[in-house]
Amino acid sequence: MESRFGVVLVLILAAASSSAQKNCTCATNRRALCTEDTLGNCLCTLVGSNQRVNCSVLTSKCLLMKAEMSSPKGRGFFKPEHGFLDNDGVYNPDCEDSGIFKARQCNQTNTCWCVNSAGVRRTDKGDTTLRCNELVRTNWIFIELKHKEKSKAFHASEVADGLRQIIQNRYKLQPKYITAIEYEYPFIHIDLKQNASQKSKGDVDIVDVAYYFEKDVKLDSIFHRSNAFNLSVNGDPLDVEGILIYYVDEKPPEFSMKRLTAGVIAVLAVVILTIITGIIVLVITRRRTGKYEKVEIKEMGEMRRGQNL
Repeated sequence: MESRFGVVLVLILAAASSSAQKNCTCATNRRALCTEDTLGNCLCTLVGSNQRVNCSVLTSKCLLMKAEMSSPKGRGFFKPEHGFLDNDGVYNPDCEDSGIFKARQCNQTNTCWCVNSAGVRRTDKGDTTLRCNELVRTNWIFIELKHKEKSKAFHASEVADGLRQIIQNRYKLQPKYITAIEYEYPFIHIDLKQNASQKSKGDVDIVDVAYYFEKDVKLDSIFHRSNAFNLSVNGDPLDVEGILIYYVDEKPPEFSMKRLTAGVIAVLAVVILTIITGIIVLVITRRRTGKYEKVEIKEMGEMRRGQNL
């Protein structure tokens, strides 16, 4: 009888422990690994960096990118030793202990570049001798959304109110940093602005808000699955089919002409050719006009001599 009671007690304790473990999750980061310590505290560390995270606030973008690069993506295959991908957009970043990006990133290669506080490249790529003297702050984020076509456009004020509530409640961003939300069917424009002098220690960074929001819109939410993303306007779903995010820094980027895309170069070439063609046509026209004037003067001179005779 006592042995049966002992077995039952063990099962009850195991069930209670399992239930407690299920409740030990990170609400703001599904890529965090959480366990309970002996005192019942839920401790969460981030995949990739093994850094302790505070699950009551948003995780920094740098640590999120590192976790994303470290997380398994479906079926795994052996990668060739010297194989590489073009990871200019998504890369495995180097983060400071505070979670922000280091000013210089190299992605574990000999190719390096300087980034802003959003981790976005702001210089041409160089080698390991490249110096990045400071981490330039991104103080303005311009978000453009495009929703799917619908029979009737939303009311602009309702779109602004709905998005403002989501940004404030879901990402904990203070209202003063949401400087504009504009709607012109089917496009939505959101401005987030936050200078270093405005941001206090407890304020969430607009860079992290934009990254969480982008992941939510692309149906790859960083939040725990229990915290579902519901984007709607007065109960009517706002189905976004495209998102663009522009980053504006406190100092302008330092790109050379090398960064111009083929399309921009082609446009410049056409403009230059058009200008040159215009100049050539103008010169030829003036020369012809000059010849005509000389002929007219010559003919008038001959006519006068004929009259005098």
